[in-house]
Amino acid sequence: MRISTKAEYAIRALIEIAAQDRGLPVPADAVATAQQISRSFLLTIFADLRRAGLLHSQRGQSGGWLLARPADTITLAHIIRAVDGPLASIHGRRPETVDYETTRAPLQLVWIAMRSSLREVLEAVSLQHLVDGDLPQAVTARISSEDAWLPH
Repeated sequence: MRISTKAEYAIRALIEIAAQDRGLPVPADAVATAQQISRSFLLTIFADLRRAGLLHSQRGQSGGWLLARPADTITLAHIIRAVDGPLASIHGRRPETVDYETTRAPLQLVWIAMRSSLREVLEAVSLQHLVDGDLPQAVTARISSEDAWLPH
């Protein structure tokens, strides 16, 4: 799986907003500067996140961006889907819609298992976990293996 620049920036930006959450809007310029993200690209990302119901904006002199939901209810999977679409796709199609014939038929099951594995991690980690620096045990268990760190 490749994490797009857009998805990574979206996650970083939302962590920044969640970390500053005092009920006050966070200006896009502050997020862009703190995360070293182009303001124009960040605003494009914020538009996607707003459409997905993860962010909302407040206009005016003291305006900015706020999480639309509590940080502990926004997962990495929500964010990635908001900016990039489905977690796993095969030539732009969801794994369950790919139709293979004969000897290739088991390949669809591999794609579905892959998506399930991604969900196990990405749906378990919330913005709040990242702000607190306290990942769920299911995730830390996966990274405790030496093999997890090898670049195969």
